[in-house]
Amino acid sequence: MKTILKTLGIAMALQASVSCIAQKQLDQPLITVKGTEFYKGGKPYHYIGTNYWYGALLASKDVGDRKRLAQELDMLKADGVDNLRILVGAEGGEQDFTVTPALQPKQSEYNQNLLDGLDYLISEMSKRGMYAVLYLNNNWEWSGGMSQYLEWNGYGPLPNPNIKPNTWPQFMEYTKQFHKCEPCIEAFNNHIKYILGRTNAYSNKKYTEDTTIMAWQVANEPRVFTADNEEAFTKWLNGVVDVIDDLDKKHLICTGSEGKAGSADDTAIFERTHNNPKIDYLTMHIWPKNWGWYKHDNPAATLPASITRTVAYIDEHIAVAQRLDKPIVLEEFGLPREGESLSKKTFTADRDAFYEAIFERLEKSVKNKEAFAALNFWGYGGSGKNNPDDGKWKKGDDFTADPPQEPQGLNSVFSTDTSTLKLVKEYNRKIRK
Repeated sequence: MKTILKTLGIAMALQASVSCIAQKQLDQPLITVKGTEFYKGGKPYHYIGTNYWYGALLASKDVGDRKRLAQELDMLKADGVDNLRILVGAEGGEQDFTVTPALQPKQSEYNQNLLDGLDYLISEMSKRGMYAVLYLNNNWEWSGGMSQYLEWNGYGPLPNPNIKPNTWPQFMEYTKQFHKCEPCIEAFNNHIKYILGRTNAYSNKKYTEDTTIMAWQVANEPRVFTADNEEAFTKWLNGVVDVIDDLDKKHLICTGSEGKAGSADDTAIFERTHNNPKIDYLTMHIWPKNWGWYKHDNPAATLPASITRTVAYIDEHIAVAQRLDKPIVLEEFGLPREGESLSKKTFTADRDAFYEAIFERLEKSVKNKEAFAALNFWGYGGSGKNNPDDGKWKKGDDFTADPPQEPQGLNSVFSTDTSTLKLVKEYNRKIRK
């Protein structure tokens, strides 16, 4: 477990976008862990952050929009949001419904413009005293991820579940092979070494020394899939954690797990696979619509039940975190707008009620010094434009929080969602008193 280090600097106060950009970079306090608490310098660190997976794409010179990026970082900071969960990059980029352009269009070949975008994003976050959780792979097809490594290494065509006749069970059975695919594991480990060995072109800081980075995350939602795969999954997971820890003793390590939902629906498996002293904190994800708890056509009956089940899920995972003596972050949760409308003008009353219930549970945990330490809502769409008629994402469209296989605007919190962002700001203030 990482020890608490002395404060390396002071976090910069929020300023207008122009003055932020003009500021020189300052070292900011390193985020560390002791027991079930995060620390920012010598003080406990709690946050309501967001998912901003496309941040490095938005920051790139060729496909991005740096003016939009600066405005959105400033708006987030004004609402107390200083923690962003970000995808390091996609693989492949040739499949329909996947992120394009990809950081790795081919295995071990890198798009230098997107690496420059990642550098720029981290540099701009540093100027605003913000922190990045960077995930290095993906269990799902929407950014290539593990399934793309399998295709690259001779396991046959990636069965994209968004394209018929492929199915989700077929895709998951295919992806489960990753944990035993030696050339896939070697290629992913080499990717980790490449990224962690990078020096930021804008700040001239080594990634392994940059305190803007809070944590390295193994993957987005790595899954055991089935109970009989626990041994292979655990061996792979611990191997990746070892690679990261060997390269970087400074930053935190987490896995990106959904919790019980990513552990063959077995909390005991989640606990066993995370009983590793090099894993500094735990994560969980909650998706009431995807899990069949919430029905948009019957919110009166299903929203209260969804909130009850959500709090119970959180409580179950707090107990695991307390036993392992680690903090836990609910780093993904979301709910559609009224009637699953994609229009920014549609009410978000159900979403706001869902968010507030989670925020209240976090506030209670902070007051009672429980292991539940922080949140990242899914996700921030900022000023991104979507097509509310069909919601389809096409190459060249704005990036929003919804990945390209999902209707754009489904779970995005846009900069115009003032009632939601007001709650974010209010509870960020409450948990930092």
